[in-house]
Amino acid sequence: MEPPSPGGIASAGSTHKFHPCDEAVIATNDDASDCKRCAVRLGYWKDDYIGYFVRNQERKAPEINRGYFARVKGVEMCVEKFLKKTSGNCQIINLGCGFDTLYFRLRDTAHQVKNFIELDFPTVTARKCYTIKRNKALLARIHDEDGEVRLSPTDLHGPSYHLMGVDLRNLDEVDSKLQQAEVDYSLPTIFLAECVLVYIEAQNCRNLLKWIAQKFQAAVFVNYEQVNMNDRFGDVMLNNLRGRGCSLAGVESCLSLETQRNRFKDSGWTGARAWDMVQVYESISAAERQRIERLEMLDEGELLLQLFQHYCLVVAWLGVTFQDIDITCVPVVEELMSSLNID
Repeated sequence: MEPPSPGGIASAGSTHKFHPCDEAVIATNDDASDCKRCAVRLGYWKDDYIGYFVRNQERKAPEINRGYFARVKGVEMCVEKFLKKTSGNCQIINLGCGFDTLYFRLRDTAHQVKNFIELDFPTVTARKCYTIKRNKALLARIHDEDGEVRLSPTDLHGPSYHLMGVDLRNLDEVDSKLQQAEVDYSLPTIFLAECVLVYIEAQNCRNLLKWIAQKFQAAVFVNYEQVNMNDRFGDVMLNNLRGRGCSLAGVESCLSLETQRNRFKDSGWTGARAWDMVQVYESISAAERQRIERLEMLDEGELLLQLFQHYCLVVAWLGVTFQDIDITCVPVVEELMSSLNID
């Protein structure tokens, strides 16, 4: 059986229609996965599963590796705090999941969640399904003794893990897929998105965020994305992405930390905080930063600073239960870091 090609596949019954930029957006998953694989191989954090999805051995520049370390660490600090507050009585919904391996890494820890749902373009989920099906180590993490795994070309359903192809711009389809995944709208839920919303047209993004705010009773949204895109360095980033066919349809929300926060507040979310990646990196323990800084020499310190200044982490919340989830409580974070195997 040949693996699905990156070129395009539609799930059965799907109403997905490619927009002109969709294939270029899909390709960003391969780029991000390659970068994470490189950083893991060099020892920035531990991930026993990324190698199943990515075979590329190309070495990336040190500033790229360090940037991805901050990205992964920042998101997972927020996930840790959410899991601690809910004691596992919760759901995780990963939007534009790509080849992310968080579910598998969580299975190797004491953390267990009620439901873990991953959504992405059918083209991406088809390749992820194919890889999972062919590797017993991945399948073993999904089913238990009494559970079964149901597979289609683009969708996979296990007892507490669901991977599904969907267009996030089509809310009827998103609703249908979440129902197939036995989502519980009353259960505390954390949404994760890494460079996803920026590729969705502004009105479609508002519709998605408003829909989530109306459907879910208690939720957190952790969003990693570009910021400060209205300066010269931001223009260079935009031109590079446009040269690859990515229009950044939602870039108007990436002009500042304020516009990032307002994207959620204007869509019915109770509140939001945002930090650039300089702040996120500085919130990581000094010992951990010193460890990774010894892994390889960094010649382009100014470039790393500029990259950190042009990416951010946003945490938005519904209700009051999770309004204290942030990156600032370093002592708490240090106690929890080890359980996700990224130290």
